[in-house]
Amino acid sequence: MHPMISSVMASVAHANLTGWYIGFVVTTVAIVIVVIEVQAILVLARNIGVQAQEAIRGLEACWTNTAPLWDLQTTIDHASTIVNDLLTVRKSLGG
Repeated sequence: MHPMISSVMASVAHANLTGWYIGFVVTTVAIVIVVIEVQAILVLARNIGVQAQEAIRGLEACWTNTAPLWDLQTTIDHASTIVNDLLTVRKSLGG
């Protein structure tokens, strides 16, 4: 084998891998940080979903409890008719 080729092969065999190790560590730390952040976002989204369901149940209860108010106009119309009829009777009786 040529002396230059054996010298190149020897330098490749003893290559400095510190940069690779640093790269692996930095990448691993970055991936762990991303996973932790995504997990936090998912937990927050789940909490928001639970609170939204509770809000929907509360709004449905409000709707049920206030539904009779929609019939209030019918009551007002009937009361107005009764008052007008009483005024007509009063006038006809001379009062």
